[in-house]
Amino acid sequence: MIKLPENDPVLRYNHMLRSRYGETDQMGYVYYGRYLEFFEVARTEMIRSLGFSYKKLEKGGVMLPVIYSQIEYKSPIFYDEEMKIEVSIFEKPLVRLETFYRVFTERIDSPHVLGQVNLCFTDSKTRRPCKAPEHFLMHLENQTD
Repeated sequence: MIKLPENDPVLRYNHMLRSRYGETDQMGYVYYGRYLEFFEVARTEMIRSLGFSYKKLEKGGVMLPVIYSQIEYKSPIFYDEEMKIEVSIFEKPLVRLETFYRVFTERIDSPHVLGQVNLCFTDSKTRRPCKAPEHFLMHLENQTD
């Protein structure tokens, strides 16, 4: 079971996305495997909202591979529903970036899906974990001040 930390998030970002026909199964529900893709889109846009990008991280020699993911499905989302994907970071990252997700629609007040994805800052040459780049942390701190 996914439990969001009780402290206030360091950063919260909302990304709107509409479910497309090709993302649904025969029942008309968004296919369960798509949610990790939705999380990635929202996380990428969250980082971009900081004035930073994955591309800049990679050019700087840092990768962010996923090392853990968990999804809890509460209720289905249907074809052509607009989703609000809320991404939260509760702790300033050191080596690990822990992101939490809640997916909402206007149809119900409670989240349809909960998720957690942990990523690890990794040196692209050695493929070993490394500390979060200072310039990334500065962008994060500037957003949360």
